[in-house]
Amino acid sequence: MPSISTKGKNMPESPIRKLVPYAENAKKRGIEVFHLNIGQPDIKTPDCALQAIKNNTVEVLAYSRSEGSEEYRTKIADYYVKNNINVTANEIIVTTGGSEALLFALGSITDPGDEIIIPEPFYANYNGFSIGSGVNIRPVISKIEDNFALPAISEFEKLITPKTKAILICNPGNPTGYLYSKEEIQKLAEIVKKHDLFLIADEVYREFVYDNIQHQSVLSNFGLEENAIIIDSVSKRYSMCGARIGCLVSKNKNVIKTALKFAQARLSPPTFAQIASEAALETPQTYFDEVIVEYKDRRDTLIQELQKIKGIKVANPKGAFYCVAELPIDNADKFAQWLLEDYNSNNQTVMVAPAAGFYSTEGIGINQVRIAYVLKKEDLIRSVAILKDAIEKYNQI
Repeated sequence: MPSISTKGKNMPESPIRKLVPYAENAKKRGIEVFHLNIGQPDIKTPDCALQAIKNNTVEVLAYSRSEGSEEYRTKIADYYVKNNINVTANEIIVTTGGSEALLFALGSITDPGDEIIIPEPFYANYNGFSIGSGVNIRPVISKIEDNFALPAISEFEKLITPKTKAILICNPGNPTGYLYSKEEIQKLAEIVKKHDLFLIADEVYREFVYDNIQHQSVLSNFGLEENAIIIDSVSKRYSMCGARIGCLVSKNKNVIKTALKFAQARLSPPTFAQIASEAALETPQTYFDEVIVEYKDRRDTLIQELQKIKGIKVANPKGAFYCVAELPIDNADKFAQWLLEDYNSNNQTVMVAPAAGFYSTEGIGINQVRIAYVLKKEDLIRSVAILKDAIEKYNQI
């Protein structure tokens, strides 16, 4: 029988999606499932984006340019300039989601066997992207006790070898919701310049920042013109996950030139989705103001309710719409599956994402879960009440 590649065998399952069959079976049994497991916003997509699709006059659905249409890239550049990120259309490659942008970045700066350093826990798909690119992750552990703040720079220094090509961060963070400060970004800027590395910043949650704190982009006044690569996406910003439009941004001409070759190999990003994404850039500021108020209220409600559970540890996020909670249980994978297979409270249960899949270090995060606060407040309150009852019953088994 033909064999599967070692790379394919080593590709990890998604800790977010692997429990979907159990959730679907629960629903077939009449159980209502509250989805705390996935970052799919319930906020409505801006109407201007939807109308651009409904009212377009396209007669031939043709290829766009491999780097994305010039009109769209120009408008993206204008958006960045308004956010104190001084780039031009020629420094942007439009991609099929932020995922492809990261794959292009890794393909452009690493060879098989090279290494990247990532503070963990981190977005689970970084594991898959790295394996697919033949890249080895060297994790630096951030701790829930420190609210998942940036680990000491000395911990990064210990891991740097001739094979190290980049440090990768997500800011604000998925799964932690941690928001890196100006001082933390400055420390990272200094170390990547000292060791001639790239600093890749996944900034897809840029708009989701709370408590009057300002987001710090790696391309805002840190002197990283040759070192910084931004990964971005419309998915969360405009609640357009299904559009699958993102971009890679860098002022390093060699990075853009190389990433363009990867873009040409896959031909072009989707045309209709670019039309919607270009229109979304006209979304009024009031939309974001209302979204931030809503998510801040949800965050405050979720943290307040979680803290009522005896024995729990929970980090307080300053951005994105996730938090990591350490539960008084033995194993979050077992618990998450049990919630869907064997438990219900008045025909209701919750679905969470076991956090071990957001680490690359074995044995870390075993009793942690990521919770996405993408439900309305009353549903969050009910979900945590179910979680509290479930923990008590689970620990009696």
